[in-house]
Amino acid sequence: MTLRIALISPKGDLYRHRGGIFKRSLRYMPLTLPTLAALVPSELNADVRCFDEGISEVDAETLDADLVGMTVITGTAMRAYQLAAGLRRRGIPVVLGGPHPTLVPDDAQPHADSIVVGYAEDEWPRLLRDFVAGQMKPRYVQAPTLDLAARALPDRSVLPRRRYLTDHVFEATRGCIHDCDFCVVPSAWGRKPLQKPVREIVQDLRRMRSRKAIFVDLNLISDRHYARELFRALIPLNLQWYGLATTLLGRDLELLDLVAASGCRGLLMGLESISPQNLKRSRKGFNDPESYAGLVALLHERNIALQGCFVFGLDDDDDDVFLDTARFAVEARIDLPRFAVVTPFPGTTLFRRLEAEGRILTRDWNLYDGQHMVFRPARLSPREVELGTEAAWKHAYSWTGIAQRLRSTGAPFWVAVSTNLGYRFYAHNLRRFYSCDWALATAGRPASGMEAV
Repeated sequence: MTLRIALISPKGDLYRHRGGIFKRSLRYMPLTLPTLAALVPSELNADVRCFDEGISEVDAETLDADLVGMTVITGTAMRAYQLAAGLRRRGIPVVLGGPHPTLVPDDAQPHADSIVVGYAEDEWPRLLRDFVAGQMKPRYVQAPTLDLAARALPDRSVLPRRRYLTDHVFEATRGCIHDCDFCVVPSAWGRKPLQKPVREIVQDLRRMRSRKAIFVDLNLISDRHYARELFRALIPLNLQWYGLATTLLGRDLELLDLVAASGCRGLLMGLESISPQNLKRSRKGFNDPESYAGLVALLHERNIALQGCFVFGLDDDDDDVFLDTARFAVEARIDLPRFAVVTPFPGTTLFRRLEAEGRILTRDWNLYDGQHMVFRPARLSPREVELGTEAAWKHAYSWTGIAQRLRSTGAPFWVAVSTNLGYRFYAHNLRRFYSCDWALATAGRPASGMEAV
């Protein structure tokens, strides 16, 4: 008898296909579902179907499966719980895993027949074998000895290639050595990076016949020795690739030259703030705002574009920070500035501090999406953060701001133009999805009722 498994990546209102703000041009294929599908033991003779709500909404009343697994981040937890309730009413067992159940397992547990805490490489196959044997446990926890070597390569055929900008998405490492207080990684998985053997990354790239690739690793340069091995192995492939790193790359010119030689054409970096006080409090003191413009210049000299991310609502922010930051981003020639509100994800150091200070306004996980203020800022109101973030987007992606940054972009000119126009659209449509009105109503009282953990 065939085991029917459905894997779902639920989405909140902002990113769901129906009514979402993002279109195909800004979406690449996620790796989680293809990875989970590849981990299903072959002896189970399973029929695996995958559903990404970024491209198609799931109906819990019509989905037919013997077991449903969902990968959940905090911003999609409420949607996952909604789907799980509908499926379980129909007698379909539900498994929840991913960052949110790992950060706050006791929040996810009541909404599922089983949860997976941590990475899934060992626990997901173990759960499936137990399920077939009628012995599925309520909780599976990743062992600290997890090794990513010799794993099945992602099965990207489980999602429709035509619905994404690209399916050439790869992962070499997981985790990060840093301890930024707002980051889920140290709280969920610790600070020791896990690494796939470089030869296996090259194997996957060759199998996909990739000429352009996206690496979704949180920090490709966490381990300098591994990074050097990886970048050297990429050189013969003649790739153009894009990924994530920290600003520390600008202090290691030898490694930066190797990054460029390996085919890197764009990096995303968390610049976070132009305030040294904010950076120090956030445990990201290795960022130096005075060096940001020089870092951009170093990257552009090597034809590498920078997507620089900033957050608002930190304790040193006042009402000048929004336009000051946007002007700074334009003057520094950051190719694609991005702005968000700082989000204290549950289980993080930041969440615990704000909770202890009585500043958490809501535990409606729908709002934990980087777009809504879910805590009371130190020097601003939620409304001021909302309006200020919108002003920063509009300034950076004004025609003048775009033109000024395009004069020295590190990206091919027409690529830079199209991506800037995409973000200009986003900047002028924030109000369709971004509202802090709910926060004004709760600002004078603690979270309660449905908002309580």
